[in-house]
Amino acid sequence: MKSQSLFEDEIPVKENYGCQIPTSPLIVEVTPQERNILSNVGTLLEKAFKSYENPDYIEALHLYSFQLLPERIARILSRFGTDFSADQYGAIIFRGLLEVDQDHLGPTPANWQSADYSKLNKYGFICSLLHGAVPSKPVQYYAQRKGGGILHAVIPDEKMAGTQTGSGSKTNLYVHTEDAFLLHQADFLSFLYLRNEERVPSTLYSVRSHGKVNKIMEKLFDPIYQCPKDANYQDEINDGPLASVLYGNKDLPFIRFDAAEQIFNEKAGQTPEALYNLTEFWNEAKELINSDYIPDSGDVIFVNNHLCAHGRSAFTAGQREENGIIVPCERRQMLRMMSKTSLIHIRSMTHTDDPYFVMEEHLGKVFGQD
Repeated sequence: MKSQSLFEDEIPVKENYGCQIPTSPLIVEVTPQERNILSNVGTLLEKAFKSYENPDYIEALHLYSFQLLPERIARILSRFGTDFSADQYGAIIFRGLLEVDQDHLGPTPANWQSADYSKLNKYGFICSLLHGAVPSKPVQYYAQRKGGGILHAVIPDEKMAGTQTGSGSKTNLYVHTEDAFLLHQADFLSFLYLRNEERVPSTLYSVRSHGKVNKIMEKLFDPIYQCPKDANYQDEINDGPLASVLYGNKDLPFIRFDAAEQIFNEKAGQTPEALYNLTEFWNEAKELINSDYIPDSGDVIFVNNHLCAHGRSAFTAGQREENGIIVPCERRQMLRMMSKTSLIHIRSMTHTDDPYFVMEEHLGKVFGQD
């Protein structure tokens, strides 16, 4: 399956609008000149603002994005931010966006709690610029690491190897939209791969890959489905509110979906009808998962979290196969950032003193509120 590619002088142009069913993400080949610009911009911003979370920087993020990003990349992201059409897959791969200094990065730590963010600061500026071009604002969620900042290191943790989390490794991570258990989940996600020496495929699934909404999908508009909290909260039976899986426009819908939690979690509490509908949908959807792309160091996958779900294949952290021989390697390390296009629409869910800090716990419920 060949993904569409975008080279130096190309801008995505729609042809046969609404006729082509997208089955793979757009791949943008970043040029050496663009890569050099981004490196210099990251260095410049780091000197000027010290931290990518500096309020003065975040306040003017959209302005800096359109001033400092290579024009082609800014245009692609700006268009992506409002393209919900039938032929929009919902994910873009920026191949070779950055040159990662592996020596400066050092060995991958044992877990995300041990990450040295002083070594990741420059990458935080560059990732935030991408979100600013959508345009959207980077946010953090209390439901994820009690916030943990707007940039998250995602690292395989041996103690969590078998879990359906970003820290897992030994099982396939089922495709999911990020924080499907929230009504105000992130609009856009970026995944910057600092290293992927194990050669782990990234898995993507787009609701647009089905083509027109069919009878199976129509049932997913009904608000009869449990959306359990993710694996970090699997200590009790789910008895939360119900929601639909598909929402928005009836012909070109958005999706809220987590196969692991909604279908395969025995504590999900789905009704027989809901589970049947979800299983029917999953039997169709899993055939549309794209796992052709193996990210390299410096690649970024940028995702519309309402159109495209993401996951990864199982792997053994810290080793890969070469010519039939298992050899040791540096363990995988990735950086995740999330953003919202409107701070106004999430204000009832954000911290009183910080409109970028989302306090939603579960489908409209706020942490600390009964």
